Parts: sequence; structure tokens; C-alpha cells
Amino acid sequence: MALALQTFTTVKDANAALTAAGSRYLGGGTLVVRAANEGDISVATLVRATDPALSTIALSCGKVRIGASATMAEIARHPELGTLAKAARAVGGPAIRNMATVGGNLFAPSPYGDFAVALLALDATVGTDDGDTPIETFLAGRDNSRAIVTSVSFMLPRAGSFRFLKVSRVKPKGVSVLSIAIVLEQAGNGTVSSARIALGCMADRPVRARAAENALLGKTLDQDGIAAALAAATEGAAPITDPIASAWYRAEVLPVHLGRLLLG
Repeated sequence: MALALQTFTTVKDANAALTAAGSRYLGGGTLVVRAANEGDISVATLVRATDPALSTIALSCGKVRIGASATMAEIARHPELGTLAKAARAVGGPAIRNMATVGGNLFAPSPYGDFAVALLALDATVGTDDGDTPIETFLAGRDNSRAIVTSVSFMLPRAGSFRFLKVSRVKPKGVSVLSIAIVLEQAGNGTVSSARIALGCMADRPVRARAAENALLGKTLDQDGIAAALAAATEGAAPITDPIASAWYRAEVLPVHLGRLLLG
């Protein structure tokens, strides 16, 4: 079955076109085009918007706004986003990174969506024509979302406070066994004053490790200080099973890799 392609200059018009049955939004195409090529007959019309703001990356007073059509390759080479370069480069190989967009990554099901894990740890907000939504709320309801994502925004983390790790069996561009992103703040005495830990592949979408976060508060980043957090790392998680790894294996290796990331 042939696919129709509709192009609009504004997000508003593209949003209106998405109300038609069988329509899907086309960003980089790494998800929806693959689905169509694999025989997904629910996809009849691809809708795209060409508003330049969708591809803009802007920084002001420490706040970052990334247009939803910005690609992983653009983020990885941006001179002021070096903190996020590792997370952007974790998405596929060079060809995929040249196409994969920030907006599309928010919808990528596990074991994909590694960049969305980083955005969750950064406490990003997701922008649409309807306004801004906290990323955790957006991810929880993304399956029912029809609004076009226009941007993601977050405060640039303090130097040294952001950590990211993707674990895969095939280097350098294998599918995730799991991914972890952390934003840590420490008090003057070296104890953890705040922590945000986001996990990929530990559910069908990126999730927070809240029990581990709470267990880190007031602790030092050494073996004894992180022990309680590692013990609580899988609390509330529902790891996926796929051809890459079983849920059991993911739950077993998460504390190991989380511990290495916390200890630097």
C-alpha cells in the first residue's frame, strides 16, 4: 500500500492533519518509516511540518531549548552541549543519528529511547502547542498523545553533575541492555543533597529510580554510602524481556552498572 505524504509549514496545520485516521507524524522517520516498511497497515499518511523553530537549538542563561526536529548528530556536535554528547551518541550509528530526532526519541519504546532517559534525569519539560508538560508526565501518557512535540527544555546541569551510561552487548552501536542517567548535587561536606536517576529498559519506557534516589540523600559517594541505593535500584521496576536480554538479567546487572556510575 502506497503512503501519502503531507507537508505543512506550521505545526498547527500539521496537528490538524493528524486527526485523520491512519495519519502519523514524520520526524526523522527512524520509527514510523520502519513500521510502514515492516507492514504496519495502520500507517496510511505521513504528516510533517517544516517550521524552522522545530530544528533550533537555543541556550540562554543556562536554559536549553532543543527543537523536536533537532537530530542526535546535531546535539552531539553542538559546542555548548558537550554534557549531552555521550547520550546523543548512544543512539544508533552515524546514519541513525543523522536522522533520529529528539521528538522521536521520546516515543521510542524500550530497548530504544536512550536520549529520553537522559532528558528524564535532567527533569526536562516537553513542549507542544498545548503548552509545556513535565517529561515524566509526558512519558506516562505518550501512548495516547496526538499532539506534535515541538521542543524539550531543561536547565544545563552543573559541570560534573550529569552522568550517563548505556550498556550493550555489541559495540559501538548495539541495542541497550539498559541505560542509566544521573544528575547528582553534593553539599560542601561531600554528601548527596539531591539525586535524579533515570533508567532505560527497566520498563516499557524510561522511568525514575525513586527508591535509589531517596537512599542516596545525605550519603557519601563511596561503597558504604551507595549500598542502600544499589539494593533499592530495582524497586518498582518492570524490566523488559527481549532478544537482547531477559528481565531477570537486566535486574541483576542494574546494581552493578549503577554502582560503577555512582563511583565515577
